[in-house]
Amino acid sequence: MAIEKATFGAGCFWGVEAAFCRLNGVVSTTVGYSGGTLKDPSYADVCSGRTGHAEVVEVLYDPAITSYENLLALFWRIHDPTTLNRQGPDIGTQYRSVIFFYTPEQEAAARASKKELSASGQYLRPIVTEIVPSSPFYAAEDYHQHYFERHGLGCVSFSGDMQ
Repeated sequence: MAIEKATFGAGCFWGVEAAFCRLNGVVSTTVGYSGGTLKDPSYADVCSGRTGHAEVVEVLYDPAITSYENLLALFWRIHDPTTLNRQGPDIGTQYRSVIFFYTPEQEAAARASKKELSASGQYLRPIVTEIVPSSPFYAAEDYHQHYFERHGLGCVSFSGDMQ
């Protein structure tokens, strides 16, 4: 089994992880921080807004079961990609909408999906999601991992054909 990696930021990482953990073909999810300048940041560091990191979810998936395009489709559905540095009540650069790509193929797929969504007319405002090369990923503290599941909320279910 050849496992691949994808990393997404779409607001608070608890909800993002809860969405991806249920997708068929996802092997594991880890919440953490990426895209900043401080090595091995803490949650408090990232929340300060001074490190440049985003709260992200690292997704390991089996491409024989689900595609990167399916991961992208879910990513777009679980947040508002038109709000800059904000998702719901969470405000700050750490909550920005961002896709970190690992390969030229992931970059092309992410850019194509963003272009398609932009052209769809689904949003009145422009999509502000960043599509950037992967950068060091730092796992968040243990108490953040699988937060919803550990607090009896389980994984979040999203309707639709997401296989």
